[in-house]
Amino acid sequence: MTPDQSTPRVVAAACDGACSGNPGPGGWGSLLRFEDGSVQEFGAADPATTNNRMELKAALVLLECLKDLPCHPSLTIRTDSRYVIDGFSKWMAGWKRKGWRTASGSPVLNRELWEALDRARLPGVPFSYVKGHSGDPDNDRCDAIAVAFAKGGRPALAQASPVGAEPVPDGPAPVALGQLLSRLELADRLAAGGYSLSLVELAQLVQVPMRQLAEKATAWTWRDWRVLPDADGRWRLERDAAGSEPMIPGT
Repeated sequence: MTPDQSTPRVVAAACDGACSGNPGPGGWGSLLRFEDGSVQEFGAADPATTNNRMELKAALVLLECLKDLPCHPSLTIRTDSRYVIDGFSKWMAGWKRKGWRTASGSPVLNRELWEALDRARLPGVPFSYVKGHSGDPDNDRCDAIAVAFAKGGRPALAQASPVGAEPVPDGPAPVALGQLLSRLELADRLAAGGYSLSLVELAQLVQVPMRQLAEKATAWTWRDWRVLPDADGRWRLERDAAGSEPMIPGT
């Protein structure tokens, strides 16, 4: 989504990965904290992976999201993974010079994720270390998301409200239903404004795994919207002519 002047800046970012067995079932969790106080959380599971891959995936999702968002000048991505920090800031240059070989001559593990991280690199947005399980609230939250997914759970993830959106009224409606309503209202705003979405943003909106969305190349339907391919691998929403009338929050 292309930000405008009313889009709140990202003031904090954090990520973490988890794996049971290493290798084994794993999960990752990430979050963005905005200047207006809202929070956007991300996460997913992988049935057969490693802890390092989950750490890298969590970091990659944040970088891909941040490229389309305004960021506070002092923003850093907080992680408890020295592997991510050192690989990204120290080791990668040498790996590339050696044809993606380590100092010992072995192939670099998780190369495709490192290459994706390198492509997503943002000037002025470094990774910074935070000790795991030290009481840092954002790190602890990302760890909780990652562990929940690794154990087969489906934790509820916070969804940042679109700019100017009315809040979902308090009441007895289930949390999942309230989150669905917010996503449907957001879809209407995106369609009406003609915004384009990155693959990460689209996956969060429709709650479909990114690898499944990556296989799509032509227009498809999600609920009352047509999802249309746009330039540079992005997507945009259009109200399906057969769908219902656009939702108006608060009515």
